[in-house]
Amino acid sequence: MKKILNQIHIIQSDITNAKVDCIVNAANERLIKGGGVDHAIHVAAGPSLPIALRKIGGCPTGEAVLTPGFNLQAKWIIHAVGPIWDEFENHMELKRLLSKTYESIFQIAQSRGFQSIAIPNISTGVYGFPKEEAAQIALVTTQQFLIQNQSKMKVIFYCYEDDNYSIYQKLLSNLM
Repeated sequence: MKKILNQIHIIQSDITNAKVDCIVNAANERLIKGGGVDHAIHVAAGPSLPIALRKIGGCPTGEAVLTPGFNLQAKWIIHAVGPIWDEFENHMELKRLLSKTYESIFQIAQSRGFQSIAIPNISTGVYGFPKEEAAQIALVTTQQFLIQNQSKMKVIFYCYEDDNYSIYQKLLSNLM
């Protein structure tokens, strides 16, 4: 258990500068440039990224697709579509979809043999998912993947905002 937790790291920084095999983009279903981390990744990756995404066409919530990293230091980008939080929706289903989003990320990463991956806070920005619940789902799903697959992958959660960084740090220390 302790060994697995040594593979999970929390960093407060800009994910577009990550020196990893792959970064994850918190994308929308249409795979067009949005706001927040999606906007930052599109800008940093350059004009070839939207062309590649147009060829893919779209991605349903809970799923993920892969493109080259283009101008990023990371060679690959996994575009993952998390759920939009809605006070009137079934919260258990939204949590299940967020967990499925992370599972989709790890399925792609494992199938491509990635050794390191940088992941932002999915669904917590304009999608409004409660930050602590989202972080808990992210960390537990990651831990389960690493254990079940006996993976040696290094998973780095990139938190841009202070509150997300503090939440992830607290929850990770509770897992230890």
